Amino acid sequence: MHFVPCVLFGACVYALIRSGSFSGRGDWGVVLPSDWRGVAGALLIVGSGSVLLGMLLYPFQVRAVRVLEGYWDRWPVTARLAGVLTEVQRRRICALGDRIVVGSDASSQESRVAADAARRLAAVPPEEVLLPTALGNALRAGEFSAGERYGLATLASWPRIHMQVSDRLAGALYSARSALDTAVNLCWSFLASAAVASGALYDEPGMFWLPLMALLLAALAYKGAVTAAQAYAGLMHIVYDLHRFDLLDALHHPLPERADEAETFWQVSQSFVGRPSADLPYDHGRHPRTSRRRSSGTRDAHGSADT
Repeated sequence: MHFVPCVLFGACVYALIRSGSFSGRGDWGVVLPSDWRGVAGALLIVGSGSVLLGMLLYPFQVRAVRVLEGYWDRWPVTARLAGVLTEVQRRRICALGDRIVVGSDASSQESRVAADAARRLAAVPPEEVLLPTALGNALRAGEFSAGERYGLATLASWPRIHMQVSDRLAGALYSARSALDTAVNLCWSFLASAAVASGALYDEPGMFWLPLMALLLAALAYKGAVTAAQAYAGLMHIVYDLHRFDLLDALHHPLPERADEAETFWQVSQSFVGRPSADLPYDHGRHPRTSRRRSSGTRDAHGSADT
């Protein structure tokens, strides 16, 4: 997920250096090596540089995603920009809400538009927690609703319930998260390439199409990141649907009656944030469902499967 974006950026910088664009008008005829030694040298330089760059940037993967999500409140300038873009997102959501309202004599086209608007509106978080970017709101929709439907605080419980998921669901989560990280890294790679190319080609108007193409590809990668984030948020909902009782089992809490489920999960969430409740009982004995899962791996009474 890091190597290919780094290779694209490294190849862009290498081509600009080979052409001499940083020191004047470039000679693009000398960019491609003329013999196999040149090809091997270029592959070695770009490949080794990309591996090193990928290793250096790997610890900052979460930060790379969060910047594109719109967590910009640490700096005054970006904080003001975040406020403006958040208002844009709010108006966009209001516009989607207006499309949902159709009359009884609406045409089939109007009904399809309303259905599409309702689907898109269901994938955004509450208005009071909106972020300034579409990527941030796609992820926040899962972070603020996946567990809350059952009384669990998603942000506090997700690291714990994530450990309880079945192998198939874990694979789906990994695939969706990898797609998200790859799209984000591609977006940053194309943005960086556009910035470097713009600086190197400022005196070559005929080559302006290169940074423009890089910006177009960055926008396409960002759109892909939003789509991957929506899929990941949907899987977060599925995790709580199937494995919320496995979380109670792992914490040695007895399973609640249906009427008490929300209260039990609220108490569990309180314990996660350092405010444990004395009313939350522990059951250190082995649950029958735990014995069944460990012995046969079959589906339990609450619809959770151990694969």
